[in-house]
Amino acid sequence: MTRPDALRRATLFSAGLAATMPPALLFPRLAAAQAAASSQPPGLPVAAVRNVRETFFGTPVDDPYRYFEDTKATDVAAWMKAHSEHAHATLKRIGGRAALRQKLEEIDASAAARVAEVQRRSGDLFFYQRRGATEDQFKLCVRQGLQGAERVLFDPEALKKQTGKPHAINWYSASPDGRRVALGVSAGGSEDASMRVLDVASGRQLGPIIDRTLWGGISWSLDGRQIYFHRMQALKKGAPPTDKYQRSTACVMPAGGPESSIKVLLRAGDKTPIDLPATEFPFIEILPDGRAIASVLDGVSPEFSAWHSTEAAIRAGRPAWKKLFGKADAITSMAVLGNRLFAMTHRGAPRYKLVAGPVDGFSPATTATLVPESSRVLGTLAAASDAVYFDVRDGNVKKLFKLAATPNAAAQEVTLPVLGSFSIAGVDPGLPGVLLDLQSWTRARQIFAVSFMGGVSNTGLQPAGPFDAPGNVTATEVMVKSHDGVMVPMSIIHRTGTKLDAANPTILYGYASYGITEEPFFSPSRLAWMDAGGVFAIANPRGSAVFGKDWHLAGKEATKPNTWKDFIACAEYLVEQKWTRPSRLAIWGGSAGGILVGMTMCERPDLFAVAMPAVGCMDMVRAETTPNGVPNIPEFGSRKTEPGFRALLAMSTYHQIKDGVKYPAVLFTHGVNDPRVEVWNTTKAAARLLAASTSGKPVLVRLDYDSGHGIGDTKAQVFDERADTFAFVMWQTGMPGWELG
Repeated sequence: MTRPDALRRATLFSAGLAATMPPALLFPRLAAAQAAASSQPPGLPVAAVRNVRETFFGTPVDDPYRYFEDTKATDVAAWMKAHSEHAHATLKRIGGRAALRQKLEEIDASAAARVAEVQRRSGDLFFYQRRGATEDQFKLCVRQGLQGAERVLFDPEALKKQTGKPHAINWYSASPDGRRVALGVSAGGSEDASMRVLDVASGRQLGPIIDRTLWGGISWSLDGRQIYFHRMQALKKGAPPTDKYQRSTACVMPAGGPESSIKVLLRAGDKTPIDLPATEFPFIEILPDGRAIASVLDGVSPEFSAWHSTEAAIRAGRPAWKKLFGKADAITSMAVLGNRLFAMTHRGAPRYKLVAGPVDGFSPATTATLVPESSRVLGTLAAASDAVYFDVRDGNVKKLFKLAATPNAAAQEVTLPVLGSFSIAGVDPGLPGVLLDLQSWTRARQIFAVSFMGGVSNTGLQPAGPFDAPGNVTATEVMVKSHDGVMVPMSIIHRTGTKLDAANPTILYGYASYGITEEPFFSPSRLAWMDAGGVFAIANPRGSAVFGKDWHLAGKEATKPNTWKDFIACAEYLVEQKWTRPSRLAIWGGSAGGILVGMTMCERPDLFAVAMPAVGCMDMVRAETTPNGVPNIPEFGSRKTEPGFRALLAMSTYHQIKDGVKYPAVLFTHGVNDPRVEVWNTTKAAARLLAASTSGKPVLVRLDYDSGHGIGDTKAQVFDERADTFAFVMWQTGMPGWELG
């Protein structure tokens, strides 16, 4: 939900339709909902209507299933269990599902291993997470040199054997000298990570396990003996759930020291040494020259504020933090090289510009512009010892540039072997060059090393597989005219030579929140979908940042309806161009993408055969009452203000479902342990839809009691859900061989 490490992918969540709707129509004919419930499959419990009405700024809002928010209540738990078991049983009966599940396994296992999260350290050490072809979860490994012998440092499967619950590594960070590594581990998809510190040479755990370290935010002292980390507050008994993500801290302790050695350096909500809002999150990073950077984020916005001091001053207890910039300066990425600070900002430049200035006395107003705004979109900065590296998105292709710290140096493009997208997989400010995760719609992810001379070579860390470069897969890039004439980009991935006969089962996927852009990525499971005859389309509606900050702002809060109107336009394009037809078209999106899918379904139920919200944000009016709701106010708005309430109501699927409408078939998927989007978002929306829909099409509620938001799921969990998702689409689009057995 916030920017660093595991915080990047945000979670939750116009005056539009609902703002002008007569109050009586917000939940029409609640009494009729009970009668409509007879359309449910026989034998399953029917959710009773126990309406709670609240009034916001003169508008009454009904909540017929408020009691579903108590998921441990006997009747609610029984409803969830019965409907989930029915969903799992039904999905397993779909003809072709078992073969599809086997195909997913086959494609994944064709590569010897999947490697992720690579870190380089001095001594030619490479740390990474690795999951073998026959293994279910990623392990933390290390090797010296790219050809060195691999050694496992931590295997979460051992914890599963001890507890019966799946465990996962949420984050890790190796010390600069590579002698120690800190990692966060959580159970059952909860993301409630606790920190362990390991001695790399022996693999032995140093000191106790430190809880409440959900997001890591790890940095090390120059000698590797002190560890800086982020920690959530310890909630007092009886504290409201909305306190969970407030008053978090930036701490330091000796690596492997006792819990009593933890020292709090910054606390959100305190006025000194830095005045920090209680709802924001502080992190401290130690740079190779001994400088310390404190970054403060609100959890969902790309903009942040920063201060600087030195590690020596922190250890002496006199950090005297000096401000570098605030959120109003619109800086979304920064890097320090030598005595210069480089920053990406959209202030006065919606597609971003790169500026730089001396760290001491840094002033965004007087910095020099090194790379001005253009038609391309500038992205993220990373500092190695030789240069600052940054990405530039040109259309749907990312390009890499490097910029030396010397005065008047010009940015130089690094030629990459694949035209697609990448993330910087490994950068150490004390070492030259970077590592890249490089991939495209049609080429599998490989890990490349970029040397300080600009050469690019495949590290071989990610083993290649026979399905990595399919010659019969094509990505067709199109621009689609939306409701107001704005052109929206969409990528259509399909088998080469696919006939435009309107017969193809097609999934349209989108997210469109937080300024997160869907960039080209390779998906082995998408190959299985295409093998079954499917087409896969990915849209970037407003709310993403495919065209910069203005594109994000055009799908945020009051402008949020643009996201689903753009999505509808993309669906209409697929039909008009005969890629598919409504009876063969499905929409899919997760988390905040649930807003997109749910509202698209509500506005155009006739345009789709299937809607699939995964861990979806379905009740936005109540979002603010949850632990993760408060951090998401900057993106979606607050129900405590009239504009915020109007925007939230307009994007709340649960409140826009109407009785008597023929809705498409719906597959809800959710992990019961989800810490980001409460599972009752799914169950409330499902109960409402079961009562309202008159199409006779299934509404399935597929819950996983050993999962959360999907982060940390085992391979088996991922493939089971993916097989169910694809099979459900094939079944509900009437494809031969996919009927219920």
